This record gives sequence, structure tokens and C-alpha cells, in this order.
Amino acid sequence: MTIIPAGKLVYGMQLQVQAKSKTFREDWEINAGAKELGAIARKADETGFFYVGVCDHLAVTKPLDEFMGATWYDTIATLGWIAGMTERVRLLSHVYVLSYRHPLQTAKSFMTLDELSGGRAILGVGAGHLEGEFDLLGFDFARRGSVTDAGIDVVREAFANEYPDIETSEWGHLHDAAMGPRPVQSPLPIWVGGSSKPALRRAAERGDGWLPQGTPRADMPEQIAFLLEHRKRTRGDDPIDLGTITEFLYIGEPDWDTGEQTLCGQPDYVAERLNEFGAMGVNHMQIRFRNRSLNELLDQMDAFGRDVAPHLTR
Repeated sequence: MTIIPAGKLVYGMQLQVQAKSKTFREDWEINAGAKELGAIARKADETGFFYVGVCDHLAVTKPLDEFMGATWYDTIATLGWIAGMTERVRLLSHVYVLSYRHPLQTAKSFMTLDELSGGRAILGVGAGHLEGEFDLLGFDFARRGSVTDAGIDVVREAFANEYPDIETSEWGHLHDAAMGPRPVQSPLPIWVGGSSKPALRRAAERGDGWLPQGTPRADMPEQIAFLLEHRKRTRGDDPIDLGTITEFLYIGEPDWDTGEQTLCGQPDYVAERLNEFGAMGVNHMQIRFRNRSLNELLDQMDAFGRDVAPHLTR
């Protein structure tokens, strides 16, 4: 089941501050915390963002901590906190690692989030990529794909039935136990993350949506075609919400170096370039702005919602 209205090209963002990897954080985020994060979430709610996303890492192991950093806010705690200060924006995990958690724990967390937020949760899931993290927690990194597949099936069963009943190779026969609160959404959407062939097949077979991870603009048509072909074989005409992660954005003409991978310009030009994704079949975009301060970020979000978003089409 898709949750994005037909013909719409919507936009969301993975929140700044909640993850402070050197690969994408701005300098001002180093000392930022709850005050700044809350301001960004409220601004997203005010300016028409379809979702806000929060990442997921339990512990960043050496030597990757050198560039990934230590600060990755807890996904569920952060989304629950944001739910209490917003009214419309959806709450996305981008992405929650199923393969080192029991799926009933995951189901319980997101059913609760959905009920408390009035039906705004989106469970974005992935297999995980940090091998040291799996070793630290005592899980088999090599089996993460099959465990994720099985976990999605269990979570979906729990979302659908107060008394889930499913036979699994990983956790045995799960039955005769009640789970509540029940989610407001029926079904609560599951978006699958990843751009590898196994991840694309997983999204096609098990996802209500797809969250690519770092797919360049030029490679999107090929990946979408692969996913939709596999979707047709396994799910028939069942629709799916297709995403992308855009280049960094800056609305206007910056008087500072925003980097080579930034899409800059007047609102009509930015809208034109983003609509190219809609023409590929994408219906939700994850955007991220270049900025030098919290105020500049909030101004960019205002400019996008006011001057760019009204011109997004599919």
C-alpha cells in the first residue's frame, strides 16, 4: 500500500544534529543538541515536509568512529520526542537495523510510536552495514540479509494482527501472545532501504516503499527499472512509493563555497532539476541543505517550502 497521493512529488529530510558524521555534518552542529534539533523538526512540520528521518547506530566501532563520530541519537526515543512537538510531519526511521533486534521488539516500538503520533510512523528498515557493530553485539554480519527478510515478515504480521502467528527459521513459531497498542495506520508502512541488488529485491518483494542509499542521479533509472521488474514478478501490480536522495541544496545564489555536489540556484531552476526525479517515477525525495548556522538552515527550509515546493510535479 502506498501512502503518497497519486501524482504528488513530496519531500522529507534526515534531520541534522541527530547524527554527526564528518561525512555530512556542518561545523555548527558539533555543539548543537536538543534545542536546535527541536527547532528543525518544528520548522519541517510548518513548511510542508512529508517526513523527518532519524538514523540508527547503537555503537560506532573503531576505526570508523574517526569519521562517523560517536553521536547517533537513539531512533525511537528521538522520533517519539519529535512526535510530541509536531502535528503533521511523518516520523521515519532511516533506517532501523532489523538484523540485530528481535522483530517483535521492533514491531512494539513502531506500533506505539504510530498510536502516540496519531498515525504518522513510517518504519524504514535496512540490513545494516557496520560489521564491527554486529561483532560487538554478538550477531552474524554475514547472515544479516536473510535475518532482515525474516524480520520484515514478522513485523508485518504483528502490525496486522493483535495475536501474530508466524513460523520462522530464526525465532521459531511466534504465536499465542497479544501485542498492543495497535497502530493507527492499517497497514503501518514499511519502507526498505538500500541500493545493492539484494536490497532492491528486498524492497520489491517486501516493501511498501524504497529508500535508496547513495544512488547517484544518473543511476536512478536503472535501479528503478530493476526494482519495478522484480516487483512485477513477485507482487504483480501492487504499487510502491519510490524515493531518492537528492544532491545537497542551496536556494539562491550563495556567496560562499557550498561544494561541488550542491544544487544551487533560483527556486524555479531548483524545482526544474528536482522534477527530473519525478519524471523517473520517484514520488518522495530526501533533501538536505548546505548551511552555516541553524538560522540559515531554517531560512533555507522556509525558502524551499515557499518558493520551490509549489512547483514540484510528477
